[in-house]
Amino acid sequence: MTEGQEKPIGEMSFEEALRALEDVVRNLESGEVPLDDSIALYERGEELRKACQARLDAAQARIEKIVQGPDGKPSGTAPFDAEG
Repeated sequence: MTEGQEKPIGEMSFEEALRALEDVVRNLESGEVPLDDSIALYERGEELRKACQARLDAAQARIEKIVQGPDGKPSGTAPFDAEG
């Protein structure tokens, strides 16, 4: 994707957002990006980081709510916002 045609973060999968964040970090670490562009890249990187973290937090919450059957073995999952 060329600059100016970046996919909106809300439409990215976790993997796409992570790859985009890695690209931002690589560009910033190169030291070849002008200051104004670096600031814009940093802002996008922060938004990508937040999106990735939110997805990881949601996944962790789902895993923590695995429902155990009477035998103590996992029998499914419950919504993470359900009362336990």
